[in-house]
Amino acid sequence: MMGRLVSIVGNAGVGKTTLARLMSQRFGLALGIEQHVERPFQARFAADRRYALANQLDYLLLRAEQERHLRSQPQGGVQDGGLDLDFHIFTQLFYRKGYLEQDEYLLCERLYRQMRLALPTPELVVWLQAPLDVIAARFRRRGRPLEIAALDDLAALDALLAEWLLPLPSPPVLRLDAAQDDPGFAAGLAQLEMILNQR
Repeated sequence: MMGRLVSIVGNAGVGKTTLARLMSQRFGLALGIEQHVERPFQARFAADRRYALANQLDYLLLRAEQERHLRSQPQGGVQDGGLDLDFHIFTQLFYRKGYLEQDEYLLCERLYRQMRLALPTPELVVWLQAPLDVIAARFRRRGRPLEIAALDDLAALDALLAEWLLPLPSPPVLRLDAAQDDPGFAAGLAQLEMILNQR
């Protein structure tokens, strides 16, 4: 039997990794995080956009591998982002910005569709939402040594999130207000606990 999977999605810097770690600790879920520094093409892509395809293929494969591992755990798991976010948001963004050619984008899409056919979709998608000015302030503060998304991309990322998630039913999409300065996600965790206990 496969464990359930929760995917935390949202704009860059909104708090996905923080919430995923907190959920893992509080609910005993296995944790899958982005590992952006450890990926083989991430730094090369940041320096040279010709590595966009290799970077995206690596991330799509990583996320599918993470999903399979997390679902193999009896308690289930939680991801910051995930396979769907990496395709619908970042692959789309890089295509629209010209980092991926059309044939390269279509290759990513084929891979994503085949992996999603082989893996069930997450049981719950938690969409962290906050105004763009709040997200921009957090993005500036987080100080990651390696960033692929830029401050100028945040509005486009918000639009892509809405394009992907608004047509989906609620649940499995739970919109969570992340606008308040609440690093412990106290209100959100209480709401998530109720939802997870019902499933």
